[in-house]
Amino acid sequence: MGTQSLLGGTRTVVAIRDCCESINTIIIIRKKSTTVSGFSLSSSTTRRSSSLYCRRWSPLTTILSSSSLMSSYEKELAAAKKAATLAARLCQKVQKALLQSDVHSKSDKTPVTVADYGSQILVSLMLQRELPSEPFSLVAEEDSGDLRKESGQDTLKRITDLVNDTLVNEGSHNISALTTDDVLNAIDNGKSEGGSIGRHWVLDPIDGTKGFVRGDQYAIALALLDEGKVVLGVLACPNLPLGTIGPNQPHSSSNEVGCLFFAKVGNGTYMQALDGTTQTKVNVSTVDNPEEASFFESYEAAHSSHDLSSTIAVKLGVKAPPVRIDSQAKYGALSRGDGAIYLRFPNKGYREKIWDHAAGCIVVSEAGGIVSDAAGNPLDFSKGKFLDVDTGIIVTNQNLMPSLLRAVKESLNEKASSL
Repeated sequence: MGTQSLLGGTRTVVAIRDCCESINTIIIIRKKSTTVSGFSLSSSTTRRSSSLYCRRWSPLTTILSSSSLMSSYEKELAAAKKAATLAARLCQKVQKALLQSDVHSKSDKTPVTVADYGSQILVSLMLQRELPSEPFSLVAEEDSGDLRKESGQDTLKRITDLVNDTLVNEGSHNISALTTDDVLNAIDNGKSEGGSIGRHWVLDPIDGTKGFVRGDQYAIALALLDEGKVVLGVLACPNLPLGTIGPNQPHSSSNEVGCLFFAKVGNGTYMQALDGTTQTKVNVSTVDNPEEASFFESYEAAHSSHDLSSTIAVKLGVKAPPVRIDSQAKYGALSRGDGAIYLRFPNKGYREKIWDHAAGCIVVSEAGGIVSDAAGNPLDFSKGKFLDVDTGIIVTNQNLMPSLLRAVKESLNEKASSL
């Protein structure tokens, strides 16, 4: 695979903008140079460094102080980890004793649980408590509309009791018992529209609600936008094994479950046990032969076209069957190299929401991966609650992205011509 030249001479500086607009510079001793779908890849020796996120690459910004990167967003990341972990505790408790009355439907028929609301309340409260001096803006999935109705009063009381019990049981949070009004207000703190100005937290309180209801995979997904760019992300995955999962071991042989993935711009991606403190730096798979690659896709066929993913996999030469799991836990698994590809092609007309990808995007990109739409464009989180993407979202490593983009383009063209 070749290298796209941005500067002349025998030494080429290549800037790959990931979905979070952080700039990962790769200094390459060039042998041969070709252009493949806008991505720069080479078998030559590479040395990677990271600089602060920005909108456009500039030679003047490629060499920055690593100490400034290390210190940026430290307190925000600590707060996000604490908030997501507390929310995960609540979700674990509810999932273990899931009652039929805990599930009702929103207008789009997506199941919503008391844990969804409880998770959002706890994250909202903890972020404001941990970061009291900062303006607070939260873009989140749930609102209190259904709970304010007469039919929602029993559920509202259960949520209030659940949140208060969690705060008491986890201890050391020094938050007074919440009233139902406190709970409703905390939920509605998530009504921000986001955008390209200022800082906005982005939350999916339970990503993978159907998986949660089934007793399977889900994630609490929390990210921070700064001027429209994702600068940190946390994925709490209570049911994801600490050991590797893959096509031959989708549930892992490890008895230990519960992972916390977190990433900060320019500082890489780390994983630790949800109930632990020892963290391990993780990296995406470096496989460059599609025949040795495995891929993830959504568990629910309604969430992504399994047929299209299968066609792409065949064109690419992937031999392994897909691994189907719910939620952004897929991003976490990819960030530690469990698989090499994630394909998502939702039904026509569906608009992706930023909370479904913001945290996962930076977790993968800081681990060395690439997240783009089906045309190879980076994801833009600066336009409000929705992502404007071309057809679908694809995730892989730098080695496989050019061939994956070709396979995607060919498959989409074939699908269009058959209609």
